[in-house]
Amino acid sequence: MFVSLLRWLMTRIFCSGLLFDMDGVLVDSTAAVARAWTNWAIKQGMVPEFVIKTAHGRTSLASVQALLPHASDAVHLQEHAWLEQAEIDDVADVIALPGTRELLAAIPASQFAVVTSATRPLAEVRLRAAGLLELTRHLVTATDIQRSKPDPEPYLSGAAALDLLPADCIVIEDAPSGVRSGKAAGCRVLATRTTTHDSELLAEGADWLVNDCASIRLAASSSPRELALDLADDSRNPRIPQMS
Repeated sequence: MFVSLLRWLMTRIFCSGLLFDMDGVLVDSTAAVARAWTNWAIKQGMVPEFVIKTAHGRTSLASVQALLPHASDAVHLQEHAWLEQAEIDDVADVIALPGTRELLAAIPASQFAVVTSATRPLAEVRLRAAGLLELTRHLVTATDIQRSKPDPEPYLSGAAALDLLPADCIVIEDAPSGVRSGKAAGCRVLATRTTTHDSELLAEGADWLVNDCASIRLAASSSPRELALDLADDSRNPRIPQMS
């Protein structure tokens, strides 16, 4: 009786592939990111909180360009390189977020990709620190694209890496810019509450909301190319009473 009720309360969704953001979805790098960008903000005479919010979900180069709009390309590249090295050197407290290892291990490696705004060297360092790199076959990074989130290119590239149409993929994101990128690419988006308020994620078009990857369970499917996912705490499920 209890199991039947639990299944009734869950939202079940289907797709052929999953496209995971990295920071804030798979990996908790919040403290390391904050330290690097705070030090850079102080160096630039800027307010750290504003700088960190501006950089969330973007590549570091795109963030530097937005924060230093009047600087030359050479300065942008120089500051990007400084930030890149600062983040690569600071992984002592980078860990996997709840449920991520279990979820990635359960999904066939050919049916998911990690799509991140980090460069490839930084992404590999963080995934390795979190114990997730060996589970990841497909990785799309800032090194592999021309335009960063919220442009659709990253998630279009992720779908292409899986040889799937974007409409057959679900993006898992925590940042408004990433949600916008996934929706613009033609994917459905499952947002996590790990770093951002529900209202901001919904404003960008998130289709579902869960707490984190521990809320996602891979269910049995009738097709080997279909992924069935149960969402334990999807707040958009009309069968679950909403808190005011």
